[in-house]
Amino acid sequence: MSAFKERVFSGVQPTGSLHLGNYLGAIKRFVELQSRMDCIYCVVDLHALTIATPPDELRDGIRGVTAGFLAAGLDPKRSIIFNQSQVHEHAELAWIFSCVARVGWLNRMTQFKEKAGKDRENASAGLYTYPVLMAADILAYKATHVPVGEDQKQHLELTRDIAQKFNADYSASIRARGGADAFFPLTEPLIGGPAARVMSLRDGSKKMSKSDPSDYSRINLTDDIDMIAQKIKKAKTDPHPLPGSAKELATRPEAENLVGIFAALCDTTPDQVLEKHGGAQFSQFKSALVDVAVEKLGALRAEMVRLSNAQDHIDAVLADGARRARAIAHPIIAEVKEIVGLVSAK
Repeated sequence: MSAFKERVFSGVQPTGSLHLGNYLGAIKRFVELQSRMDCIYCVVDLHALTIATPPDELRDGIRGVTAGFLAAGLDPKRSIIFNQSQVHEHAELAWIFSCVARVGWLNRMTQFKEKAGKDRENASAGLYTYPVLMAADILAYKATHVPVGEDQKQHLELTRDIAQKFNADYSASIRARGGADAFFPLTEPLIGGPAARVMSLRDGSKKMSKSDPSDYSRINLTDDIDMIAQKIKKAKTDPHPLPGSAKELATRPEAENLVGIFAALCDTTPDQVLEKHGGAQFSQFKSALVDVAVEKLGALRAEMVRLSNAQDHIDAVLADGARRARAIAHPIIAEVKEIVGLVSAK
């Protein structure tokens, strides 16, 4: 890794409303990382095309995610914020990587199997090759680190496999151009935080998701105070009081999830939460969680609402971010074309 400039890349799909899981598992960490690393954050709108979405809804989603980024504290002067489709190098590199990746690698991707379900023959080719585009998103900037949840680790491993195979397949061409042995880095995951994976409020075994049919399974970042309180109070729990330590939560997924959310909102640990609330009944703990959630999310929601009425500002942020992103990606992809033997106009 030392041969490559440290750079973080990550993206969020603009489908459905941003929710607490997106904030605690990703966006909150994006904000923390921008103070110590070069960061590129992308609204991955090309990925969103794998799900049939009305065009106006997709446009609103792109701007809505951008508003969420800004409301949470991402600074467009310190980080690069843009939407994927404005930088064509992503799609160009994805095709080249499609010729490097092996079908057997894609066949092992569990997320495709989960999303396609039993009717895989009718799933889009885009859904199948989604991880190749994800690899291109990352490596178009030679990103060395990606903040990911546990469910995305397999896709990052594929990114590493593609980078390694490209480096090996074209090693002679890379060296002939005076380059190092490796053109692309083997990107490392950044996994962490007390609520890196926030689960459904209705089922502690499932990840909080925009696609869950029950709106009570998630707290949307646009929910008002009353709705936040209602959803937390209705969250599924078990009949036992809270234990005294996080280790005792291992067989209690709903309790573990609520404690993890509390800890992440307060920037503390589950054990510290239980030091104060261990032995409490859930009705009492939920009241405390409502207070914390309303305090932490109220200002975020208000800023998202304000930004949603400032479309010109959102579009300007995305345009400036795309310009800066292209300035990094264009020379990298131009060199990739030279390495693989494509002829470009001088």
